[in-house]
Amino acid sequence: KRFEKIYRTRLDDALEYGKLEPAYEIFRIYRQRVEERISHALVLLNQDFNFTDDENYVFNREKLPWPATEQAMADLWRQRVENDLLSLRLSGKKDTDYQDTLRKRYERIRTSTQQLDANDVFQLFINSYTTAIEPHTSYFSPRVSENFDISMRLSLEGIGAVLASDNDYTVIQHIIPGGPADLSGQLHDEDRIIGVGQGNSGEIVDVIGWRLDDVVDLIRGPKDTQVRLEILPKDSGPGGTNKVLMLTRDKIKLEEQAAKSSLLEVAPGKQVGVITLATFYIDFAAQSRGEKDYKSTSRDVRKLITELQRENIEGLVIDLRGNGGGSLSEALELTGLFITEGPVVQTRDTSGKVDVSYDPDPTITYNGPLAVLVDRNSASAAEIFAGAIQDYRRGIVIGEPTFGKGTVQNVVDLNRFQRSSDEDLGKLKTTIAQFFRITGSSNQYKGVIPDIVFPTARNTVQYGERSLDHALPWTQIQPATYTRVSQISENYYAAVRKKYEERIANDRAFTLLLQELDLLDDATNRTTISLMESRRKNQQDELTSTKLALQNEIRISQGLPPLAEDDVPDDEEKDKEAHPESDILLKQAAYILHDLILMEQKLPAELQAVQQGSAELAPN
Repeated sequence: KRFEKIYRTRLDDALEYGKLEPAYEIFRIYRQRVEERISHALVLLNQDFNFTDDENYVFNREKLPWPATEQAMADLWRQRVENDLLSLRLSGKKDTDYQDTLRKRYERIRTSTQQLDANDVFQLFINSYTTAIEPHTSYFSPRVSENFDISMRLSLEGIGAVLASDNDYTVIQHIIPGGPADLSGQLHDEDRIIGVGQGNSGEIVDVIGWRLDDVVDLIRGPKDTQVRLEILPKDSGPGGTNKVLMLTRDKIKLEEQAAKSSLLEVAPGKQVGVITLATFYIDFAAQSRGEKDYKSTSRDVRKLITELQRENIEGLVIDLRGNGGGSLSEALELTGLFITEGPVVQTRDTSGKVDVSYDPDPTITYNGPLAVLVDRNSASAAEIFAGAIQDYRRGIVIGEPTFGKGTVQNVVDLNRFQRSSDEDLGKLKTTIAQFFRITGSSNQYKGVIPDIVFPTARNTVQYGERSLDHALPWTQIQPATYTRVSQISENYYAAVRKKYEERIANDRAFTLLLQELDLLDDATNRTTISLMESRRKNQQDELTSTKLALQNEIRISQGLPPLAEDDVPDDEEKDKEAHPESDILLKQAAYILHDLILMEQKLPAELQAVQQGSAELAPN
């Protein structure tokens, strides 16, 4: 209230004139409050907790008011300490260890706060301003700038994951295709790293409450060395069971990111080709050296299509699930494999000028039936490709609404604006343009809405660009001049959609998959947790057993053996799990494409009866 009274009408002036006094005064009070709360928490650790009271702790207070009194604050922190102790007890920590573990954790929070320097405070302050305007514009302090450079060169020798801070946790934001985390199959987006150990036997250091860059320093290391991570899986909920996994550090392998192909039988004697793309890649170094066989998405896909056509495929599925984007030029080239000519994407810069990017190659590699499979993590270049295929009606788009990132960023080295000082000023990442589809519609915020949306697309406002505060809104510009390459009408899509819905209603594996997602939603959407040990243990055991039972039912329905608790599939089972026939959603996409092929062979009159009962299912 005091800050509001002093700075409500003055903070904007301070920003305009570069006055940092308000930021540092606010930070000094924040550091004082951290000192007070941590000191209080350390005293609480000396108390005896019996964990028998029927009490719930609200761990997600985002929508709740600030404590009104000192007593309310003290009680809240008593609950937090009790919850932290109980979590350690239920994770298998020895009775003699958990209080010491928490003592070190709390001391680390205090020390980390005390060690924040002027650059850190400035970065916090200025990014509070920039992200209040748009979520992708941010300032990088010299240390953060160095980490950014490493990640952009893909030379980070670590686990191959993008990390972020979420309250006191280090969270897996994105698994990089081709890295150790991806190849292990044991780490997933939104898992939380709560401990890091070196090698086979190094002590696992509790990293809850640590600064993100300090956690990154622990995980990063020389190639071929091992790191152990203690993970709180996303699907275990806030009071779930931890697990420890071992990863061998390595560089991101381009060959592991490369496009891969497979075959799926959709009917006796009928098979569909599948090409899986983890990213839109190109080996710029090899290209600049003039090498003829440099690797790129479009080159690899062209070869795979030729190989699949020798297998007499009746259709092709391009799987872009989890594809976070990459090279724009490769998105244009890839689109050009399926159309003869025309615009692919439009770009509007800050001055309002619109530039249209075209298919660079007038030839066509594949002109058969096509489907594109996407999910909530398909972003940027993946959305450009999927949107173009949809707008040309070149193929059917299936899956979940995509991420919704339709903006372009540029990184500016601020040192170029000073002449004499040796001080490193860091970098500024700023949004400079926006992508638009050839229809004039933007992928920003809304993403690409599939022609057939899977029921796995729930709570879409919690994911992607839609979940970010102050994300730029959806908008549109004038459409480019283009001609659809197919006259497939919505009647055909509606008919195929009706047949698909009838099929999944009787698909045991698909039903089990949705039940597993419901279980995950319940666990992750909880905001309170019991502080009674017996109840908490029962809830934890019930969640673990229910999850295992569902996973085993899914495995059995796919012809895989069930797993016992804590079992890890061996390499042979992992290979089988990775096979396209065990991928429930991919199979449905292939069946949908097969249905569409059959529908196109029918006369329009035969579709009228189907259209009558399914038109209401058409997407908005």
